[in-house]
Amino acid sequence: MGKVIDREKRTIAFMIRLYCRHRLHQQEPSEEYRALTDYCQHRLDHCRWQDEKPACKRCPCHCYAPEQRERVRQIMRWTGPRMILYAPLEVLRHLLNKG
Repeated sequence: MGKVIDREKRTIAFMIRLYCRHRLHQQEPSEEYRALTDYCQHRLDHCRWQDEKPACKRCPCHCYAPEQRERVRQIMRWTGPRMILYAPLEVLRHLLNKG
């Protein structure tokens, strides 16, 4: 697996854990959110773009099913602004690679 995909996998898992802990007040993600993490990681493993992968939002080929896509969008909407507090280096990397 390429380093871009590995970073994306770590980031989505972190965002889901952060959402569960701070938004849902769960010490550990519930089975539902563990399944969502597994789903996201599986989709990233099979991403056709691999290390050339654009941000999912800008990707020409959406590989998430509509229900999972909406759940991840909701998580990212809540977690995104808080990432600067919990993972400032990831935010910097994201902003530098955005161009």
